[in-house]
Amino acid sequence: MRIQTLKDARRFFLSDGGLETFLIFNKGYDLPCFSAAVLLDTSEGRADLRAYFERFIEIAKASGRGFVLDAPTWRSGTAWAGPLGQTLKEVMETNKRAVSFVSDLRAQHETDDCPILINGLVGPAGDAYAPDTEMSQQEALLIHAPQIHALGKAGVDMISAMTLTHAGEAIGIVQAAQEIDVPVVISFTLETDGRLPSGQSLGDAIAEVDDATDTGPLYYMINCAHPDHFRDALDTTQAWTLRIGGIRSNASRQSHAELDEAEILDDGDPAELGKLSADLLSRLPNIRVLGGCCGTDHRHVGCIAGHEHPLTAA
Repeated sequence: MRIQTLKDARRFFLSDGGLETFLIFNKGYDLPCFSAAVLLDTSEGRADLRAYFERFIEIAKASGRGFVLDAPTWRSGTAWAGPLGQTLKEVMETNKRAVSFVSDLRAQHETDDCPILINGLVGPAGDAYAPDTEMSQQEALLIHAPQIHALGKAGVDMISAMTLTHAGEAIGIVQAAQEIDVPVVISFTLETDGRLPSGQSLGDAIAEVDDATDTGPLYYMINCAHPDHFRDALDTTQAWTLRIGGIRSNASRQSHAELDEAEILDDGDPAELGKLSADLLSRLPNIRVLGGCCGTDHRHVGCIAGHEHPLTAA
């Protein structure tokens, strides 16, 4: 199984960068609800998605690494069917098509030296930057299970829930993935103080999810935050930091509130982000995946790929 390849990796895998910000600011797309899945509906959109992902796959190949290839389904769950003007049946079909699209890419580009995992993306049911309510784990299970089951049926190697803001929603997502026995990764977003938007510390959130799911997640990630925002919150004397297996950082040091209002892309300094990522590798020994989030592109991931860090088998 490919997931075992990731768990046993001696070198971290790469992911892509900030797909949605790249499409909006660099390609001029107007993405409804920030959903990249709508590009699957047109030949031009599919061509741009293909070119985007192929550039990152080539970086992985050139650096001798594996690659985690995301199905563009971050906002393709049942909670987003209405805002996207789709029926529940249509949004589930979108998930199936997205997995088929990236599976075709894998078939064309995977090699023995560059294993490619298909990753089904799940996003929060609400606003990842300004969560107005927190969901119970039961509510999250009911809302997210249809998408997670659809992604599993379509053949993903793993599920990653990205940009989550509180532990309750994460627990429901893990439980939905456990129902179909698909590996699941939980990725929390953090504010400039290193805490979740809910105010909970990252360590406490990880402990709450692990306790409620019998250590269900394959590992945890941090995404949609700059390393400066959370580096000091990583108390490496605490065992919970060993559960962090991935980082997808923002290019910008701006807060979520500032990014939400930004009309110009802040792409930061790719070389600096690569160096900061290397520093995180030295602090977090179980990192399995590195990539980018908002504002990042192939330049940032290319700089990240230039750093080495020996991994122990998970």
